[in-house]
Amino acid sequence: MLRIGLISDTHGLMRPEAIAFLKGSDFIVHGGDIGNAGILEALAAIAPLTVVRGNNDREPWADAIAETELVKFGGVHLYAIHDLAQLDIDPPAAGVRVVVSGHSHKPKVEERAGVLYVNPGSAGPRRFKLPISVAELVIDGASVTARVVSIDPQGGLPSTGGGT
Repeated sequence: MLRIGLISDTHGLMRPEAIAFLKGSDFIVHGGDIGNAGILEALAAIAPLTVVRGNNDREPWADAIAETELVKFGGVHLYAIHDLAQLDIDPPAAGVRVVVSGHSHKPKVEERAGVLYVNPGSAGPRRFKLPISVAELVIDGASVTARVVSIDPQGGLPSTGGGT
């Protein structure tokens, strides 16, 4: 069994609540709009890290970060992209089981045509009235489940998401 921590849209703010949730992850995927290299260092100290560049990651530190990544966890292919509207592959045809994105700041877990689409929401500064959240993906053989968790800036970790 693998636990993949999912985070996106930190925009330069690494909340202690996000770090606490991600501890114990076997891997971490960041869906872009990182904000600064310090975020990557903090996440890489927890677990091996895959990251994609978001539309706000324009400084020189982000030049080497790809806009998309295809990774394999066990027998499961995961495709990461910041803005789902720019999806440049056909996930089922490409053998992709999970697509992780960010950009909208709206947390969501949805399965379509055998592909699990996960947006962990935003773990950075609050935007509008959207929740501050992170997510996790659990891979157990061929079984893949995801859940989004709202992280309360006061220190709580109440769950608000469901698995699929």
